Amino acid sequence: MQETTSSYPVDEDFDPLSEDYLEDPYAYYAQFRRDAPVFFAPKIGMWVVSRYEDILVIVKDPETFSNAKVQEPLQELEPEAAERLQEGVRVTPTTSNADPPKHRRTRRHAQMAFSAKRVQKLEPRVREIAEGLIDGFLDEGRVDFVERFAFPLPAMTVFSFIGFPEEDTEYLKSLCFDRLRLTWGRPPAEEQKPTADKMSDLLAYVEDFVRGRADDLRDDYTSDLLRIREEDEDALSLEEVTSIIYSLTFAGHETTTNLIANGLRQLLTRREAWDELREDPDLIENAVEEMLRFDTSVPAWRRMATRPVEISGVEVPEEARLLLLLASANRDEEQFDEPDVFDIQRENAGKHLAFSQGIHYCLGAPLARLEARTAFELLTARMPDLRLAPEDQTIEFEPNISFRGPKELWVEWTSDQTAQQTSP
Repeated sequence: MQETTSSYPVDEDFDPLSEDYLEDPYAYYAQFRRDAPVFFAPKIGMWVVSRYEDILVIVKDPETFSNAKVQEPLQELEPEAAERLQEGVRVTPTTSNADPPKHRRTRRHAQMAFSAKRVQKLEPRVREIAEGLIDGFLDEGRVDFVERFAFPLPAMTVFSFIGFPEEDTEYLKSLCFDRLRLTWGRPPAEEQKPTADKMSDLLAYVEDFVRGRADDLRDDYTSDLLRIREEDEDALSLEEVTSIIYSLTFAGHETTTNLIANGLRQLLTRREAWDELREDPDLIENAVEEMLRFDTSVPAWRRMATRPVEISGVEVPEEARLLLLLASANRDEEQFDEPDVFDIQRENAGKHLAFSQGIHYCLGAPLARLEARTAFELLTARMPDLRLAPEDQTIEFEPNISFRGPKELWVEWTSDQTAQQTSP
């Protein structure tokens, strides 16, 4: 960490897309919190914030810290890709990338449709999908867990929740995959235009789907949004409904994939924790909170200062772009005893900021928790001897600043059916 003549901390070397940081960002966090809880990182042009209390204040103050630009590409794109995005991805701000007063209106209606009743109603479908995935590979003895379970379970669940036709699942998954790197990473020039094309194709699909659903309302989340609009056209425009569904098509499964994969990795790295869950499934609910705290699916998110402001004694200028290290906040010693210990019985595990706080608290948090809880109930019951294969396998992560989960996670188990438990 270096000090500039402007009297604020600067780290010329910090790069959240560097190989070392992607491999283990937690190795950096304690030093940040101790030595420079707020500093400027020239390589990304952002002010980095690492302490729990500072981040909590920021996410609860949307007037001072805007959310409007959180989904803009991290880097300047090559002209052809930028033009394709501008022409083909015309998404009106609604929830995650909107500020009050618009955010209050769109969020209220989106949350009304995203009701506890609708999430609870989805539980049998989540279990059905998870059971089917396990049945599909139970005899194999060894699989890439991300490819065969952690990715398809949330994707199929959220597509079902939205109301997309089941036969379109594979096509939709192919369109969602590359957006992460384009928006939150530094893809090479040759990858940018093809990814922008996929994002444009996805929006076109969603637009057609929403228009079609408006004429054929059913029992799904999209129809619930459209019913709200049908009762009051001033509540939500058709463009806003489309934007909400477009955003959910990606955000509704990427983070849950990471939650399930990160969680399983932590459990299997600590065999005693896995065995505890097998012996006492009642611990799973709190264990999921500890997974969210300890190995955060969304380790960082962005904000922009709307005025000059002081954060932990550091003067941050107007229009400063902020990188909030949520994963660092979740390991803050001031909030959690022995924060670097994975403890599935931790009493305050749910205090984490993995879903943020305030008006931008994650809309899909109840669904993510339901999926994770169901996943670990079934995995511990049906595959009791599940283990990493091999234990020291090299784990790689997609190079981006905001989403963290293994690209692959190879696991193995005894495939002899006589050794398997029946599902609960």
